[in-house]
Amino acid sequence: MFDTLGSTFRSIVGKIRFNDDEKSLSRALDELKKSLLKNDVHHKVTKEIIQQVESQTKAKGIGRQNFLDSLQNAILSILQTSKSYGFVFANKPPTTILMTGLQGSGKTTTSAKLANYLKTKNKKVLLAACDLQRLAAIKQLKQLGEQIEVEVFSIEENHNPISIAKLAKQKAIESHFDVLIIDTAGRLAIDEDLMQELQQIKEAIIPDEIFYVADSLSGQDGVRTAASFNEKLDLSGVILSKFDSDSKGGIALSIAYQIGLPLRFIGTGEKIPDFDIFIPDRIISRLMGAGDIASLAEKTASIIDQKEAKTLTKKIKKGQFTFMDFIAQIENIKKLGSMSSIISMIPGLGGMAGALKNVDLDNSIEIKNIKAMVNSMTPKERENPDLLNGSRRKRIAQGSGLEVSDINRLIKQFDNAAKMAKKFSNKASMQELMSMMGQMQNFKR
Repeated sequence: MFDTLGSTFRSIVGKIRFNDDEKSLSRALDELKKSLLKNDVHHKVTKEIIQQVESQTKAKGIGRQNFLDSLQNAILSILQTSKSYGFVFANKPPTTILMTGLQGSGKTTTSAKLANYLKTKNKKVLLAACDLQRLAAIKQLKQLGEQIEVEVFSIEENHNPISIAKLAKQKAIESHFDVLIIDTAGRLAIDEDLMQELQQIKEAIIPDEIFYVADSLSGQDGVRTAASFNEKLDLSGVILSKFDSDSKGGIALSIAYQIGLPLRFIGTGEKIPDFDIFIPDRIISRLMGAGDIASLAEKTASIIDQKEAKTLTKKIKKGQFTFMDFIAQIENIKKLGSMSSIISMIPGLGGMAGALKNVDLDNSIEIKNIKAMVNSMTPKERENPDLLNGSRRKRIAQGSGLEVSDINRLIKQFDNAAKMAKKFSNKASMQELMSMMGQMQNFKR
């Protein structure tokens, strides 16, 4: 996320020495200004950031760290519009969310992502299909609901989204759902019919929150559209979609500063789990290449069972890591989201996220080969790789459609991975690993 903006920021900071003069600061500020404007940041927002960075850096003393701190503080002051981040539950369930936005902004997918996020928090969620304008919208929401195992309420023969929304809320109350998420219709542009329909739904269900889904690629047009929706509906927050795309990132700063709306969530990839709370200081940490360990830990805790994690750690320490353990961990990683999203959270590795943007574990040939190999093994072979002699490997190759050389290579890779995991499972080795990561981070700076 913020790939272009983040790399430019790090480049500018790197050009300032630990102790520098005003001429160097002036050059850095000029480069910063050009970068912000180039990345779709509104000129008023740009002016505010430049003024804050200049005054704070001069007050603290011109130097690399002070410039970096001033830049982080300036962006934080822009993004910190409210203390309401993420999801706020109503005092009495169901918490009712009205999802709004233009057609093509990713509203339906974002509704499913929000539902999945809440499901990982052990909440019972009902999705309501009230987009009757786009022919495939109901079908898409049902498919997404089935994928994440969340119920979808729809009445396809009823062409009145207001009555559907009311019936969905009634069902959510009667069936004791914790959250009701209503996916509404969008248009290619704002019109009176759209706004009237949304206002009628709002009056009918009295939502606790009204989220506007903004396409990260929309730039200043997206800011103006968000302002119009806010004027008509009194929005409670914005969700930025398609943040994994080639967006310049400026829309996030502009919406927060110009409209004063809190950015609540961001969609960071195409996969359903690629959905994060927009917490300013964490986002800025990623922006500066320092990662976001807190968010990664929260994601991991919601996916991986603690007892399972402890059992796995013990097995790794004893050198008992099996092929089945490996496959199980691949499935867990897939639940965390895309590889680029995960890597962007690890300190010092943010620069690699772009290169991993198209890495898909579901479609990885290597992962498919490993699964084919494991599925061709007997239960004993899966649990004890030491049993895999020449004849067994030949049988496994025939059963999986691979060559014996492929089987030998995959087993060798597995052995190396198991040895590496065992090495870093003790405290001393973990300190060594953290030291290596720290050196990588310093090198990138």
